Amino acid sequence: MTSLPKTFPAPGSRRRRSGPAVLLTAAVLLVGCTSGTPETGAASSTLSATSALEISHVHGTGVDPADGTLLLATHEGLFEVAAGGQAELVSPVMDLMGFTVAGPGHFLASGHPGPRVDLPQPMGLIESTDGGRTWSAVSRQGRSDFHALTTGAAGVLGYDGALLRSSNGYDWEKLTIPGEPHGLAAAPDTELVLATTAQGLLRSADAGNTWSAVDGAPLLQVVDWADDGTRVAGVDPSGVTWTSSDGGVSWASGADLGSPPQAVAVSSSADEDHRIIVVTAAAVVTSTDGGRTFEVVLEQ
Repeated sequence: MTSLPKTFPAPGSRRRRSGPAVLLTAAVLLVGCTSGTPETGAASSTLSATSALEISHVHGTGVDPADGTLLLATHEGLFEVAAGGQAELVSPVMDLMGFTVAGPGHFLASGHPGPRVDLPQPMGLIESTDGGRTWSAVSRQGRSDFHALTTGAAGVLGYDGALLRSSNGYDWEKLTIPGEPHGLAAAPDTELVLATTAQGLLRSADAGNTWSAVDGAPLLQVVDWADDGTRVAGVDPSGVTWTSSDGGVSWASGADLGSPPQAVAVSSSADEDHRIIVVTAAAVVTSTDGGRTFEVVLEQ
């Protein structure tokens, strides 16, 4: 299967723009949304640096490989998290229900536009190539609100009530999956894909064409791959962290965060173990020792 191109059309230059600094408030799990109309548009931020904005829901997290910036995709837009424990809005105000990092400064998302955003409802697959400052429509505008979204060697996979796959972001095919995925995670360099469902963890070795249950796996709510393509981190509904070193086949338990998870991401680390970021209902926490211990980065 053809892997996702490094960029879609209408790329932009990465630039910094100041925005409102906020503290994280208690968040909840993904909520249902409705669909709407037309099929073109682009978005740019119009908020001033003095605007106040609270984060009400965190739908996804990731790390920009361009500079290691920690990202939060929320009901209010995309935020960058500073080391001092603040989150800065860098995107327009928009509901990013699905979010995935495709490359340095290059993000894919889905969801619903804010009141000042010229994008369809729902937004379908949208793209930013300037670190989330501006967004362009790619495909399925007015049709898809992907609550689960991932990209990797398997292509782009999204769930909007049906599991869809695209090798280029434009042309989509419908796939069959035996359970409704809460989260999807595609390996960076193989066609392995993991899906968290209420029935248990599902694993595909052929980019989502076929699925099998992972025997003995914990009931995970969120999951993500490290960039080495073998190590995986996940969190169960109670907040216990789990890691796998064999592509999601076997799992070992780690720290108990004591709060339901909303998102997880794994990124490169200067240490032997990868950096694991977990967003819970109470805080954003990170681990650099394989999930054994975590430190708070941002709390309510």
